[in-house]
Amino acid sequence: MRGQMIGWMGTAVLLAACAAQPPQAPAPESYTAETTYAKLAPTYPFIRIASRTVPPSVRAVTDVTYTRRGAHDLKLDLYLPTHGSTPPRPAIVFVHGGGWRAGVRANFAPMAIRMAERGYVAATISYRLSPEAPYPAAVNDAKAAVRWVRTHAGEYGIDPGRIAIAGGSAGGQIAALTGVTNGEARFDPDGGPVPSGVQAIVNIDGLSDFTSEEARKYEDDPAKQPSSAGAWFGGRYAEKAALWRDASPLSHVNKDTPPILFIVSAQRRFSLGREEMVERLRALGVPNRVVPVPDTPHSFWLFDPWLAPTVEAADAFLREVMPPRTGSPGSPPAA
Repeated sequence: MRGQMIGWMGTAVLLAACAAQPPQAPAPESYTAETTYAKLAPTYPFIRIASRTVPPSVRAVTDVTYTRRGAHDLKLDLYLPTHGSTPPRPAIVFVHGGGWRAGVRANFAPMAIRMAERGYVAATISYRLSPEAPYPAAVNDAKAAVRWVRTHAGEYGIDPGRIAIAGGSAGGQIAALTGVTNGEARFDPDGGPVPSGVQAIVNIDGLSDFTSEEARKYEDDPAKQPSSAGAWFGGRYAEKAALWRDASPLSHVNKDTPPILFIVSAQRRFSLGREEMVERLRALGVPNRVVPVPDTPHSFWLFDPWLAPTVEAADAFLREVMPPRTGSPGSPPAA
């Protein structure tokens, strides 16, 4: 009886101690092609995870550190064509999605490989996620990755004046914001003599405006404690309105904005603000294009048969807005 009483009291003390602890935020759900496939396959049984197998026509250079943040080495993987095109080649930097708090750079390996097969040097990057560092750390990291690619242009046969940035979902928003803030020093604390500006943007199903009423319905949901966007910004819209506006690519559009391609799913909520951004781009004479991929869910670019039209759209747009330069590639642009 005494043993039972001691055991009961010990359990009660343990329960009370647990109750006194603050609730722990759940770990962010992994965002990979595999976890996404498990969700989508029942509705889209014909899809297949796009292959990450590197063919003989492509060379992979993996786990390259492009910058260091504290004790954290941020890495990228490079995919280069082994034949079929001659240097200097255009480059494209891919930013993965995952709600600013999850995801892996391998998610963009299939698209990077296919772009390399078309003559691009493609880089997939890791960056600081919101549990590690809030906005605008991811944008700072993306600019650092672009600078690394330009710095190593000679080593990898890259044209430093033809570098694009692309991303999907949260990565699409990060890529767009990285591009539309070319030359804004506060988004580029690393600075240095080598510029981080890009010559084109590919936004795949990423937000252009956090502040619209429709966007806030999803991104500022009080039922989520916090929402993905709220976790990245460190507060809800009512508390951080200026920050939410600052993170909206729409807010930075100007006459020097690089050409931008929007590739969008059938799910309107993920690319809110795009129509307004297109209107501003057109008014300023900035080249832009919208390519819908019909009847698709969000994250369509991770899967066949949807990756092929995504690659086709990106390649066609970039060939138009970043054509090979005549003569010597010379110095990179100052942006």
